[in-house]
Amino acid sequence: MSIALVNPPRPLILASNSSYRAELLRRLGLQFTQAAANIDEAALAGESPPQLALRLARQKAAKLAERFPGATIIGSDQVASVADSILGKPLTAEAAARQLRRCSGSQVRFFTAVSVSNPPPLAEQHHIDETRVEFRKLSDAEIDRYIANEPALDCAGGFKAEALGISLFDAIASRDPTGLIGLPLIWLSRALRKSGFALP
Repeated sequence: MSIALVNPPRPLILASNSSYRAELLRRLGLQFTQAAANIDEAALAGESPPQLALRLARQKAAKLAERFPGATIIGSDQVASVADSILGKPLTAEAAARQLRRCSGSQVRFFTAVSVSNPPPLAEQHHIDETRVEFRKLSDAEIDRYIANEPALDCAGGFKAEALGISLFDAIASRDPTGLIGLPLIWLSRALRKSGFALP
């Protein structure tokens, strides 16, 4: 069933060109536009995965707030880590296979940060959602079949939990299942209500 989008009290902008985040945000039934922030996403020296995710989310929101004064901006970023090492977007099948072998039999932590920037006098709001994914032990053949059937090369960790990637896991621990996909809607709904948006 499709949801009719309604006009928010002010322009709502998602600071991302991600189709995954846009699909999630549409669930809330609010009209919005998308614009890429185009920031440097490299980690700083000594920066932890959650610190990196939050800094990037805040920078994305802040950059678009300069371009679109008077709008509410949603910035978001996700960082995956295994044994405190950051997993990026693999971009190639070979890199995806290496990442999935590294995840095999391990716990992978996903930190999804969200920053909501509002025009004054409304306050900015920030949040980090953590999801812990327990990967089952994967054979090379299973990894190859997964990549052949669902090449999630633009996803942190190299898989899609909302699709075939769910078959790679033993368990998921999360307060918000949408956080793993890329935009934690439970917290975001609360933040948007505080910003004057009518939800539901």
